[in-house]
This record gives sequence, C-alpha cells and structure tokens, in this order.
Amino acid sequence: MILLVVDMQKAIAVDDLYAYDALMDGTVRLVDAARKNGVEVIFVQHDAGPGTGLSAGDEGFEIIDELHPEPGEKVFVKTINSCFGNKELKKYLKQQEDKRLMIVGLQTNYCIDATVKSAFERGFEVIIPEGTNSTFDNNYMTGETTVRYYNEDVWEELVDAVTLDEAIEMLSK
Repeated sequence: MILLVVDMQKAIAVDDLYAYDALMDGTVRLVDAARKNGVEVIFVQHDAGPGTGLSAGDEGFEIIDELHPEPGEKVFVKTINSCFGNKELKKYLKQQEDKRLMIVGLQTNYCIDATVKSAFERGFEVIIPEGTNSTFDNNYMTGETTVRYYNEDVWEELVDAVTLDEAIEMLSK
C-alpha cells in the first residue's frame, strides 16, 4: 500500500476548508502511522503556474509544516488535477506490485476526484479514509455538501471508504 498525500500545501490547506481540524488531525495521524509501519508516503504538489501563489518558489506552494516530507520520501509536482498527470509518478505507481492506494488531501471536488477516478481506471484499489479530504464552499454547494456528495455518492462504486481507525489499522499490517 502507498499513502498518497495530495496538495496539502500552504496556500490551500487553510482553516476555511470544511472540517479543517478533522482533516488535519486525520491526515497527520495517517502519515505518522504509515511512517511508523514502513508504509510508503508519497506527496504530490499542485503547480498552478506563475503568478498564482501556488507555483514552485511560492510560499503557498510548499507542503504544510505538519506534514513536511521526511528525507527519502518522494514528492511529485503536477500541473493538472489528476496526480496521474505526472508521468514519473504514473510510471512509478504502475511498477508497484501492491496496487492499493490510500488517497488523502485536497480538494475533494478537483484533484482528489480526478485522482480517485484515474487510479480506479488503472486498476488500483482506492482507499478513502473518512474525514481526510476536504474542500471549500462554492457557488453551488457548501464544502460539507460537496465532501459528502463525492465520498458517499460519486465514489461509492470506486473506493473502499473506511473509518480513520480502520485506515490506521490497514497501515499497521
């Protein structure tokens, strides 16, 4: 199994997100459990381009301090929603014998959704721990409604939705 941490960057991992405290607590606990048990943690950063505040060299581009990658952990940069848009990451994941991906991070309705669907289409078993993806309110739905819609409806046939405790236990095996 690989724990894929998506877009937990300073510009967007902010307390305006739906259930921010639960997102942070759960994600930190999962990363800690993975590290403790020798499960690979891979970080992905979104580069939205120069002038956006979310581009290489910008403070907002950096992964949040609470989850800062440790030496030896892989970090990939993407420029489209799906993590599979990064050719090196796609190649690396394809080479892995274990086809289980636990996906956490931001934003539910953009990069997490695109990555979940891309992973499923490529034959990965996708695991989504409860409370470890989030988004902002938008013109059509609250962050809460958006998160619930994707986690409980859109991905219903695509993912193994588990509680945080179940996810931590999975990382311990």
